[in-house]
Amino acid sequence: MSTAVGIALENGYARALPELGVPWTADPAPDAQLVLVNTGLGIDPAVVTPENLLGEGVAMAYAGHQFGNYSPRLGDGRALLLGELPDGRDLHLKGSGRTPFARGGDGKAPLGPMLREYVVSEAMHALGIPTTRSLAVLATGEPVLRERGPEPGAVLARVAASHLRVGTFQYAAATGDVALLRRLADHAIARHHPGSTDYLDFYRRVVEAQAALVARWMQVGFVHGVMNTDNTTISGETIDYGPCAFLDVYDPATVFSSIDRGGRYAFGNQPAVLQWNLARLGEALLPLIDESQDAAVERATEVVRGFTAAYDTALRAGWQAKLGLAEAPGALLDDLFAVLAEQRLDLTATMRGLAEHLRGGPAPVEGPWLARWRAEHPDPAAMDRANPVYVPRNHLVDEALTAAVAGDLEPLQWLLEVLTRPFEVRPGFERYAVPGDGTPFVTFCGT
Repeated sequence: MSTAVGIALENGYARALPELGVPWTADPAPDAQLVLVNTGLGIDPAVVTPENLLGEGVAMAYAGHQFGNYSPRLGDGRALLLGELPDGRDLHLKGSGRTPFARGGDGKAPLGPMLREYVVSEAMHALGIPTTRSLAVLATGEPVLRERGPEPGAVLARVAASHLRVGTFQYAAATGDVALLRRLADHAIARHHPGSTDYLDFYRRVVEAQAALVARWMQVGFVHGVMNTDNTTISGETIDYGPCAFLDVYDPATVFSSIDRGGRYAFGNQPAVLQWNLARLGEALLPLIDESQDAAVERATEVVRGFTAAYDTALRAGWQAKLGLAEAPGALLDDLFAVLAEQRLDLTATMRGLAEHLRGGPAPVEGPWLARWRAEHPDPAAMDRANPVYVPRNHLVDEALTAAVAGDLEPLQWLLEVLTRPFEVRPGFERYAVPGDGTPFVTFCGT
């Protein structure tokens, strides 16, 4: 047991899988100050203090494919798992200093990217998308050096169903210790998929959870930016909001990340990349699926191929609601994507505009598609429940982060106020629904 944040934390991961972590302590901060505290996570804010957060934990070990290239030893280079809360969620630090997995990094994090993760993860939660949650951001009082010069340092405290990743299984499989791999799988099953009948069924459940997750991303125009296998969870939660952003103009080729020079993780590539990542999980699980290598490969391949159907089902179910239809859309949806791309429309504003068009407002799209859709008798009230008014607009997020780093938190607080009630039209908050002006936008991961 440990006592970070003033409450007892279980060390279940550390006890069950000591080979997959290194006990470590967060670096002390010379002048730690809380910047944001989330009061909506069931944790008494009075105990969320720098002294309680910057404690002992475990740097988790994992491997991973980063931009398609395999790294056998990644791990929490600047992060710590403090333990599990009484309700079973992980409490985890990001930016808490160098660990044995740090490689060449300094183990620190700038304030801006940690605030970005806080804002976007809370917005994703409000949108109903499975995600890690942010508990607090604290400024450390020391600068960190990044591409654009010195920046204020910070630590993010976040909670998650767990921090088990595809990369965790890749690391365990690479040891050749099948017993360790089995213990990891049993731990993951007990924690996330307790109804699994065997390891193949566990794999199927992870595939289905991730297919549903990426379908939700695609429905709101979210671009993760760094979909490495070590950023793909077993739980089906979105994790690691580094160079993430949201579409202003619907374009499948959109890339915001400064490090994604080849466009591997472009918006339109996200489903295929996720299926590829899940194939790597299948490879890691092969020794548990069947004693025969050939039989294991055949069975795992069948499961990962099922990603396509699971994704398509989840995507079309979501779009059925977004379009206000009584039945799942077929060619109508595919043609809408073409219209959005050809007319360079904003996804969020267009979907709200379609509902308003049914009430007598102007048409947000041009051409025959609109008449075909209207012929299906869409329900505008259902559309309002499925289509947000507000998403984290890139220019507004940057504006708020710039002000916060300079010491003015008011723009950030107003932004959070809007984003945590995204489906509700708020008079006086019209600017938060306006897309960007098309100025090229670049995000940085903060490492």
